[in-house]
Amino acid sequence: MTQEQIALILEKQRKYYKSGATIPVHFRINQLKRLYKIIKQYENEINDALKTDLGKSHYEGFMCEIGLVLSEISYMIRHTKGFAKRKTVRTPITNFASHSFKQPVPYGNTLIMSPWNYPFLLTIEPLVDAISAGNTAIIKPSAYSPATSKVIEKIITESFDDEYVAVITGGRAENTALLEQKFDLVFFTGSQAVGREVLRHTAEHLTPAVLELGGKSPCIVDASANIKLAARRIVFGKFLNCGQTCVAPDYILCEKTVKDEFVSEVIKQIKKQFGENPLLNKDYGKIINEKHFERLCRLIDKNKVIFGGQTNSETNQIAPTVMDNVTQNDAVMGEEIFGPIMPILTFDSFDKLTEEIKGKDKPLALYLFSSDKKHINRVTRELSYGGGCINDVVVHLATSEMGFGGVGESGMGGYHGKDGFDAFSHYKSVMNKKTWIDLPMRYQPYKSRLYKRLLHMFLK
Repeated sequence: MTQEQIALILEKQRKYYKSGATIPVHFRINQLKRLYKIIKQYENEINDALKTDLGKSHYEGFMCEIGLVLSEISYMIRHTKGFAKRKTVRTPITNFASHSFKQPVPYGNTLIMSPWNYPFLLTIEPLVDAISAGNTAIIKPSAYSPATSKVIEKIITESFDDEYVAVITGGRAENTALLEQKFDLVFFTGSQAVGREVLRHTAEHLTPAVLELGGKSPCIVDASANIKLAARRIVFGKFLNCGQTCVAPDYILCEKTVKDEFVSEVIKQIKKQFGENPLLNKDYGKIINEKHFERLCRLIDKNKVIFGGQTNSETNQIAPTVMDNVTQNDAVMGEEIFGPIMPILTFDSFDKLTEEIKGKDKPLALYLFSSDKKHINRVTRELSYGGGCINDVVVHLATSEMGFGGVGESGMGGYHGKDGFDAFSHYKSVMNKKTWIDLPMRYQPYKSRLYKRLLHMFLK
C-alpha cells in the first residue's frame, strides 16, 4: 500500500474520531461484542493460520492466543463502563467551592504494530484495549506471519469500516510509511532494534509510544527450589512456541550444588513433554523462517550441547537444546535467543548474583525458583524487570488483572485490562469551580495580614 493510500485512511479515521462516534461507552462495548463473535466464527481458520506460520497445534493456538484474546474482550466488555467514568478526587480548601475530577479520554487515532511470534494475540489484544478506551486504530501485522495476517485482515474488514479500524499489510515500506504519519499514539511490540526506530519516528511528531520489547530474561534456580517441579515448568515455558516467546526464560542461572540434579530433570522433562524425537512430534512447532533458523543455528556451540541440538533445515525446526558450562562470553549469551536453546550458567553466591543482575539491562521478565523467603524478597523488591513469576514462568502475562510491559531496555508502558485501557487513554484533570462564592484572597492588591495567615495555613 502506498504512502498516499495510508494517509487517506488515516485522514478518514481522523474525521471519524472528530465526529465523536467512538466516545459513547455503549458503542465501544458493542464493537467488542462484535469482535468477540467474529473471532469465535473464524476460530478454526485462525488456528490453521497459526499452524501454517509457526507450526502451532490447535490446542496451543487457543491456549496462548485465541483464548487469551477472548478473555481480554470479555473482561473489557464487563469493565469498560466503569473504566470510562470520571474519577472524583479531593479538592484542597484553597479552591473552595469546586468539584475536581479526572476524566479518561481516548488518545484518538492510534497505530498498533505487532510481531510474528504470537501474531494473533499481539495484534488483537492491544486493539481490544484501544477500542475499549474509545480510539480508532490502524493495525499493522507482521509480514513474517502472512497466513495469520490474512485472517486478521479478513476479521477486521468484516467487523469494522476502515474509518474506524483498518489493517495495513506489507513489509518495511509500509512500516516506514506508517511511521511517517502523525498518530496520537503508537503501540509497538517487537525487537529492541526496531523499537528504537519507532521511537525516533514518534519523537519527530512528539507522539507518545508504548513499546513492548524483549531482552535476555533470566531464570534463577537456587538450592532451596523444588527441582523436579522447576524443571517441568521451565521446560514448558522455555520451549513453548519453540522458544519464540518474548517472556520465555532466556537462560538459566542455577546454583552449583543442584545443577546436576536440575540438568537431569530438564532432560527427563524434555523427553516427557516432547517425546524422544521432538522433530517428529506433530505438536512441536517450527522457527518462523530461514533467516531466524540460521541465526539460531549459529548460536549453538556443539561442544557445549548436552542434549538435543538436532535441526531440520527443510522444516526450519530445531529440537529443544540444552547447553551446559556456558559463560557470558559465549555467542548464545550475546543476544536475545528467541529460540529453543537453553543455556545453563551456575552461581555460588545469591547475593553476588543479584548484584550482577542489577548491572545488566533490565529484562522483560525474571523468574525465580526458590523457597527461601529472603531470596524471594530480594528479587521482588530490589531487581528491576518488567514482570515475572516466583516458582513458575511465563504465566504472569495470562491475566487481565495485572498489567504487562517492560522497563528500561525492555520497553515502556504496559497493557492488559485496566492498564490497557489506561495505555490508550489520557486522563484530563478538571476542576469545576462554583460561581456562588469567590474568595478575594488570591487577588491583588495583597494587603490583608489575615489573608496571608490563612494562605499559609491552607497551603501547609
